[in-house]
Parts: sequence; C-alpha cells; structure tokens
Amino acid sequence: MADDDTPRIYINTPPDFELAAFRPRLEAVLDAHPVACLRLAMATRDEERLARAADMVREVGHARDIAVVIDRHWALAERLGLDGVHLPDGARSVRAARKALGSDAIVGVFAGHSRHDGMTAGEAGADYVAFGPLRETALSSDGFAGSDLFQWWSEMIEVPVVAEGEVDAASLADCAPFVDFVAIGEEIWRTDDPVAALGTLRDAMV
Repeated sequence: MADDDTPRIYINTPPDFELAAFRPRLEAVLDAHPVACLRLAMATRDEERLARAADMVREVGHARDIAVVIDRHWALAERLGLDGVHLPDGARSVRAARKALGSDAIVGVFAGHSRHDGMTAGEAGADYVAFGPLRETALSSDGFAGSDLFQWWSEMIEVPVVAEGEVDAASLADCAPFVDFVAIGEEIWRTDDPVAALGTLRDAMV
C-alpha cells in the first residue's frame, strides 16, 4: 500500500482514439491529477497504428515522469520505447515477457477475480496484479472483484494490487483502503469532462 494509504492513479487510454483529438484531453488529465502509470490500451492489432499512438502517449507520459506500458503487445514494448507491458491473460505470458523485456521492465497482469490466477502471476514474477471488474454489470455477469478480495490480497500478498474495471465512486470507496493503484479509463474518457470525472473518483478514495 502507498505510504499515505491513498491508491495511486493508473490511467488507461480508450480502446480507440484519434491522436490529435485525444492528446489535449490526455494532457489535461495528467496535468490536473497525479498519475503513476499510463497504459496504451488500444484494441487494434495494427502495428502501424499502435506505433503512432505509442509515440504520442510515450512523449506525453515521459515528459511528466509517468511510466508508460502497452496492453498485450509485449513484443512491441521495447521497440516502441515503452516501460513495460500489461498482460490481460493472467500468468500465461509473464515469464516470456520478462525474458524478452528484462528485469527492469514493468510486467503487470490482469487476473479477473481469481485469487489463484493472481497468486500464480505473482509467483511468475509479475510486478503488479490487477483484479476486476469492481461491480457486476450486464457485461460482467460472471462475477466481480469485491473489497474482500482486495483486503485478503493486501493482508496476505506483497505484490502490489490494482483495482480496475467498472470503477464508480461506491465501489472505489469500498476497495480503496486495500489497493495500491486504481486503473481508470473509459470511466472518464466517455464523459465530456474527464478532468472533473477523475476528480470525482479521486474524492471517493479519501
């Protein structure tokens, strides 16, 4: 847990965006709020589009001393000058990503709401484990990561833990005492004012 017991903010990009339009929105959020990590989370597998987006996100993030990782594409992380990778498939790719990127790179893992998958990822060398979504919705009807999971992890496991997915003020208030980071993306980008939207979510963590 962070020394001040307040989770640090981890920002995900939208799954699709136009570079020129998104850049000022991203810069406004990063300039208004303290952010620890930035994830390029585009859905595309087009390497040219990913490379152009990575150049922009890296430039914006590194200018503010914010680590930048890419979703899934660990083979591209080093070539694109990024700080690491976020793996959405649990522990399966951790060892391969670590071998390719080296000991200094960030290798994070999403483990859904499975304690077992999270522990396996941690044992494989993940730098952090993310659990989510934080609440059940029509799109996440197979379960969610409740505050009991985060409390157990924070008490039993030393690997930093991230809460992400379907973040709202109520779920954030429940899990915030037990997590190191909160990953926020579409929760703010789908609003007209992402700076204000992130401010509201940060207030829920206090």
